[in-house]
Amino acid sequence: MKTKTLRQDKVNVITLGCSKNLVDSEVLITQLQANDYEVHHDSNEKANIIIINTCGFIDVAKEESIDTILQYANAKKRGEIEKLYVTGCLSQRYKDNLEEEIPEVDAYFGTMELPGLLARLEADYKHELIGERTLTTPQHFAYLKIAEGCSRTCAFCAIPLMRGKHVSKPMEDLIKEAKFLASIGVKELMLISQELTYYGLDLYKKRALPELLKALCKIEGIEWIRLHYSYPNKFPKEVLTVMAEEPKVCNYLDLPLQHAADGVLHRMKRQTTCQEQRELIEYARKVVPHLAVRTTFIVGFPGESEEEFQQLCDFVKEMEFDRVGVFQYSHEEDTSGFLLDDDVPADVKAERANKIMEIQQAISYEHNQQKIGSILKVLFDRKEGEYFIGRTEYDSFEVDNEVLVNAKENFVRIGDFAMVEITDAEEYDLYGKVINV
Repeated sequence: MKTKTLRQDKVNVITLGCSKNLVDSEVLITQLQANDYEVHHDSNEKANIIIINTCGFIDVAKEESIDTILQYANAKKRGEIEKLYVTGCLSQRYKDNLEEEIPEVDAYFGTMELPGLLARLEADYKHELIGERTLTTPQHFAYLKIAEGCSRTCAFCAIPLMRGKHVSKPMEDLIKEAKFLASIGVKELMLISQELTYYGLDLYKKRALPELLKALCKIEGIEWIRLHYSYPNKFPKEVLTVMAEEPKVCNYLDLPLQHAADGVLHRMKRQTTCQEQRELIEYARKVVPHLAVRTTFIVGFPGESEEEFQQLCDFVKEMEFDRVGVFQYSHEEDTSGFLLDDDVPADVKAERANKIMEIQQAISYEHNQQKIGSILKVLFDRKEGEYFIGRTEYDSFEVDNEVLVNAKENFVRIGDFAMVEITDAEEYDLYGKVINV
């Protein structure tokens, strides 16, 4: 009987950017492994082939991607690697420029050109592997990308230029993928796309996220389902009903609002108003009483006045969000916002971002102080120094608060749930002890 032998080539896949990119890399790795490649991810392991999955969202991300490409282009010049390939959003958006500026790269591929990249590596695209992935996250959670692209026209965003219009994945394919993930030990599914609540409009002529959630809740082994990237305009409120009724759906809503001043929202082409956003959040908190709301804002959008920024500050204080992230506006070519004068100085953008985070820091500290003495279900992600570190259902991986328990006094297994009594709290961390219930 013939035995499989691995190719001599070793591949290292470098992933930059968001969780959507990470899922793309996991699919790429799975395809390469099925073609007998030895593949590593973001590894220091020596490899003769490097594939960089780039991000092109905002200036900081683009700079990181270009710096990484240059790093490996120089490594190729020194003979440390043999082949260098670039894929992802930056490559999709600036392929011609990159080919001219960094010719050391053997080939550039766009976001939807996986078969072409595989062909360049003399690898076959295995259709039978659709829905299967090699996880780069800890084994107990995974991102489930339910759609690709975005059909919104937000003035600041270049994602439709890189990812195209919204295309939902068929529900049966997602159920199959989720069952596969459960079979390899995944306990938490984090639903992602460019715009989660748009799901199903193209395939089923209706917003089908509630039906998808109900179907995912039936999968044995999945204990938490978390929602990311939900657009506030025409939000399908049935999602909140499902969240309230289904224990597996985390009481967690990632709802990027981007601003609170009507003038800025209008210039951003967000198709919503501050009052509509307020009413949605108030309704969500009524339907799901223990809901954690995460949001993001952009400061320094063209024309943002001191008065409009103050409206944003007041809104953050009023709404008392559980989690907040802030971006400084990046002037992106080929977006409609690029036609506006980028008139807020960089130092003012930084000051405004810091101001929002100062407001949120005080809110987060107060919220966390109120949790002292409570008992929370925690999923443990890792051990670091003297602590086991995990998350509650109100926190997503890497971007939100964490729960720390002393490893000398407590024992948990990574990837397991445990009940934790909160004994102390800081602005963004909770401390506790494992209890038997």
